[in-house]
Amino acid sequence: MNESERLLDREKLRDKRIRAGWSRAELARRANLHSTHIDMLERGLRGTSPKTLNVLADVLGCDITDLMPDKAAA
Repeated sequence: MNESERLLDREKLRDKRIRAGWSRAELARRANLHSTHIDMLERGLRGTSPKTLNVLADVLGCDITDLMPDKAAA
């Protein structure tokens, strides 16, 4: 697993999105990303960059560390 794949905890992203009451398409629209990108992130089929992680955290109203894997699990 490369570094970009370790930046994002897909379950945390999904949980934050659902708690916001948004579909994947809505999160993608708000983050200016393609809905397929969000789908692949949540399914663990794609890693993410620090820039995208920051955008997602900003849109979801959380700190980037809230979307990252716990250190104990890494």
